[in-house]
Amino acid sequence: MRKLAVISCVGLVLGVGSVSAQSKGSDALPHVIVYKAKSAYRNLVPVMLSKDRSAVESYPDPSDINTGSAPSGVLPVSLHKGYYLDKKGVGANTAFIKLSYQEYGKLKTAPSATELYKMIVDKNPIRELCDCGVRNEKINSSKQINEWIDKGLLKKKCKVIKK
Repeated sequence: MRKLAVISCVGLVLGVGSVSAQSKGSDALPHVIVYKAKSAYRNLVPVMLSKDRSAVESYPDPSDINTGSAPSGVLPVSLHKGYYLDKKGVGANTAFIKLSYQEYGKLKTAPSATELYKMIVDKNPIRELCDCGVRNEKINSSKQINEWIDKGLLKKKCKVIKK
């Protein structure tokens, strides 16, 4: 994971935005992040933008997602009603670049932040974003989250970050 500014790679990998080195307790643990995008970006690599969306602040190294020919380990899990369970760092300031996980994982080195910014297909692709708390047996399963979605409980059970 490449770092720019004061972004922590821990935050991007955990899908909770930036996490300082001084984070303690549940803030430093992996959270369950559920989102809905404006379009079908499931196979595209996410990058984190600055708050004003004018620059790429954090992005994965190809070795972070290099899974050979099967990128299923990094792809978000498809949930009901167009939602996804994040596996690779989607947050409120996420954008997606035009490269798929498979294409990006084959790169020998990551493009620069400037090059990545030019590859962005949508600077504001996230329609809804929910933080369902620290991963545990109860909220780590897509079955449980799909049940919440189907019953209209997702936004009651999870903290709405963006709507």
